[in-house]
Amino acid sequence: MAQTLKPVVIVGGLRIPFCRSNTSYAELSNKKMLSTVLNGMVQRYALEGQHIGEVNAGAVITHSRDWNLAREVVLSTKLSPTTPGLTMQQACGTSLQAAMTAAAKIATGQIDSAIAAGSDTVSDVPIVFNNKFSKRLVALGKARDIKSRLGVFKGFGPKELAPVPPSVNEPRTLMSMGQHCEMMAKTWSISRQAQDELALLSHQNTAAAYDSGFFDDLLIQCEGVLRDNNLRADASLESLGKLRTVYDKTEAGTLTAGNSTPLTDGAAGVLLCSEEWARERGLPIQAYLTHSATAAVDFVGGAGLLMAPTVAVSDMLKRAELTLQDFELYEIHEAFAAQVLCTLKAWEDPEYCRKELGRDTAMGSIDRTRMNVVGSSLAVGHPFAATGARILGTLAKQLDQKGSGRGLISICTAGGMGVTAILEK
Repeated sequence: MAQTLKPVVIVGGLRIPFCRSNTSYAELSNKKMLSTVLNGMVQRYALEGQHIGEVNAGAVITHSRDWNLAREVVLSTKLSPTTPGLTMQQACGTSLQAAMTAAAKIATGQIDSAIAAGSDTVSDVPIVFNNKFSKRLVALGKARDIKSRLGVFKGFGPKELAPVPPSVNEPRTLMSMGQHCEMMAKTWSISRQAQDELALLSHQNTAAAYDSGFFDDLLIQCEGVLRDNNLRADASLESLGKLRTVYDKTEAGTLTAGNSTPLTDGAAGVLLCSEEWARERGLPIQAYLTHSATAAVDFVGGAGLLMAPTVAVSDMLKRAELTLQDFELYEIHEAFAAQVLCTLKAWEDPEYCRKELGRDTAMGSIDRTRMNVVGSSLAVGHPFAATGARILGTLAKQLDQKGSGRGLISICTAGGMGVTAILEK
């Protein structure tokens, strides 16, 4: 017998303000930031003692102490301890993928509620020693007498103490995401001017959203911080234009610290459920999560590292029988201004759409005034695993305020992947 799928509701999102790494949250762990967000959601939606079907959460940069992170965070909140936790990771798409996984279970009736969340701290990265010295430490812990302990360090050299620095370079290419994006900008002829203009608009839109009170119920205070500390309300094209390029320091370089997202600490979450679960508890229904997709590209073989969202969105729209223009709002994650502009240009290019997306014609352009209208990652910041939940909560609230409409989410990730979704009111 065919199973009827249940609609999946977005009740609302919540996050702590995002902060540049090694600033306000320098001493906080992923667990602390995630627990702050979840306890805020418990309080806002009267969930104390409540059993939630599942908490799906994760982080990209983790310590060994982050083992079983989602479950440990649940046990640090006032949710019922019977609430299971699923720890996930899909780079920058982690918390959107967490929501997609939860939505599938809600739609099929396996669970009736879930929290999807993510956290990341670049201030608290794990520092590891080389394998030889690590083995000495293990052996030292097993040694039972002085002679054995001294023997552990036979042949020891000071070079063993040199820590292995953390890196977010792609293991397959040994290049950073920014270096890959610089290559994409050259492939698609994206100018420095266009990137700076997009970055400026992100700061302007975010500042205006703060001034209007849009973020008032999307944020919970943490460490005394009330707003994202990367936001520059006084940014200008002149100030952005003075910044040096970062990844290609020749005259051909275009990516700077101003048109790229900074290393950021923060956490975000979103509450999903069935219609019945929400109505039984008198909870708002801000929007519905109706479609989603994940895709990957062969960036090792030459595809643009951050171009996978073009594929995921195309596949998702085919399945939903929608066009790129059938949306009132677009939330395109601003990992780099160039990435957004490459994505938009690819959708407008007939050859790319035919060759890479299997379409007869170009997908076309979007109304830019509908894109990231309350700002996005260039101004807000980008704690890797938290961005998806931030965008979900932001878009759901916008649709709720409009009273109707459809919104598209597009997120690029490390490893040449893209995670996308559609929300509807």
